[in-house]
Amino acid sequence: MFEKLDSVVDKYNELTRVVADPEVIANQAVWQKHMKEMGEMEPIVEKYKEYRSAREELEFAKDILENESDEEMRDMAKAEVSEQEDNIEKISGELKVLLIPKDPNDERNVILEVRAGTGGDEAALFGGDLLRMYTRYAERHRWKVEVMDMNETGIGGVKEAEVLIKGKGAYSRLKYESGVHRVQRVPETEASGRIHTSAATIAVLPEVDDVEVHIDPGDVKVDVYRASGNGGQCVNTTDSAVRLTHLPTGLVVTCQDEKSQIKNREKAMKVLKSRLYDKMQREQADKIAAERKDQIGSGDRSERIRTYNFPQGRVSDHRIGLTLYKLEAILDGDLDEIIDALTTDDQAKKMNDF
Repeated sequence: MFEKLDSVVDKYNELTRVVADPEVIANQAVWQKHMKEMGEMEPIVEKYKEYRSAREELEFAKDILENESDEEMRDMAKAEVSEQEDNIEKISGELKVLLIPKDPNDERNVILEVRAGTGGDEAALFGGDLLRMYTRYAERHRWKVEVMDMNETGIGGVKEAEVLIKGKGAYSRLKYESGVHRVQRVPETEASGRIHTSAATIAVLPEVDDVEVHIDPGDVKVDVYRASGNGGQCVNTTDSAVRLTHLPTGLVVTCQDEKSQIKNREKAMKVLKSRLYDKMQREQADKIAAERKDQIGSGDRSERIRTYNFPQGRVSDHRIGLTLYKLEAILDGDLDEIIDALTTDDQAKKMNDF
């Protein structure tokens, strides 16, 4: 670990010299790239300085303890040794976390997809609950939410929805939400009061740049049609809605949120590129870590990740065995406690690998 830390410090010092070079400063693109790299290294460099300072303090206290005959000074040195040993252990753990390879997508915006699963109208109503939950979570973090596509039911449910969530670090917080979410509650239409179980699937995709995913125009079939509202009622008199089909993979994306066909096509293409990027990442991850079936953040949508139980007022995340009795608050967007726990668990697994 310390060889790695020394190499990071050497690289940081070298970049410090590079960014002061007038020729580099004149090339803003290169200068900004180096400054970003330094910004990513700086927390590690500062924490390592803190570690080395604590080591020096520890050695100084040990030296006093070994060579000092005055009992009062020895007692002070003993206390200092104990304090610095605890401090070094704490800093070492923080350094390990900082050295964990960063997810390159963490700072990206997010395309969040909601799909109602088993349960009919009740599943669609739950899909609407989840969409509102993530919208309110985004609002708490002052992120911007932009609806890209929405297929609602007549009773306020959501069969399918795609939203773009724009904000610094959105993907780093929401990436653990991919998977099957299950709800247990008594539907309003249930006369006997029986508890029903329904499900909805959440997919979290990082928004990608055009340069990262190339799509051959000949591989995309484009269909245009009239946008419609609840019950098929037309809300547009022109063929503004767009459906894109990526022929090599069979991926289909629709967008009817905008009145302009061009804008809908741009939005649909953005979603298609993010889905293709996500597909490529999954295939690569499967090759690298096929044996790690329960990997947090893998976005395995075939497994149930969380249950929302209304009669008991609880939410249980099955990946980490966390249960919280604050269902109303969570559905109102208070997700940080769950996401913090998932992040910590993910870091612990990566630290073990490291």
